[in-house]
Amino acid sequence: MGVAFESSLLFGMYSQMKQSLQGNVQSAVPQPQIIIPSAAFGGAMISFILCPSELVKCRMQVQGTDSLIPISSRYAGPLDCALKTVKEDGVRGIFRGGFTTFLREATGNAVFFTVYEYVRYHMHLQLKSASSDHKNLIDVGVGIVSGGLGGIAFWSAVLPLDVAKTIIQTSADKNSTRNPFQILSSIYRMAGLKGCYTGLGPTIVRAFPANAAAIVSWEIAIKLLGIQRE
Repeated sequence: MGVAFESSLLFGMYSQMKQSLQGNVQSAVPQPQIIIPSAAFGGAMISFILCPSELVKCRMQVQGTDSLIPISSRYAGPLDCALKTVKEDGVRGIFRGGFTTFLREATGNAVFFTVYEYVRYHMHLQLKSASSDHKNLIDVGVGIVSGGLGGIAFWSAVLPLDVAKTIIQTSADKNSTRNPFQILSSIYRMAGLKGCYTGLGPTIVRAFPANAAAIVSWEIAIKLLGIQRE
């Protein structure tokens, strides 16, 4: 439910901003000067929703794997985690890692929608002579490929920022740096580029089907609502 809500907000803001920037000038050819700011805006906006929810998720996950944390200090659940964080660190505490989340979502979604729009455009260009009897099936196939590749591009571009964000949000030291570039510089010195891309394999494997499903669902919803696309 949370992922569906996030996706609907993101796609809605992207579509509205894209339409506003295009005005009355409609073009079938992807326009990066419109796609990139529209996607970055949508990503930046949802980062304010994602940051608190991901902070709670990350802390719950670390708690579940760290046997050094005494039972008395563990969170009873996500709500307990959120309430204790606010109680100990104030409202600002629940937005710890917000700048890094902002960077990840703005940059990642600019990459995602650029790849999605270009792959979609070129695939439809190659398949435009296909039988109209199979148009719906072709649209689903194009959505799967373009959405899946967009998801892979997203995480390939911003996984290091996600690694830094997780460290920022789960650090027990309140005075530790929240600068993602300082953290990544430290990781790079110790483990090289591989350390900055920790978890890339599973993330990519998960990204293709998840983003393909999100795009196909979005495009089906657009058709059902009778919204015209260029």
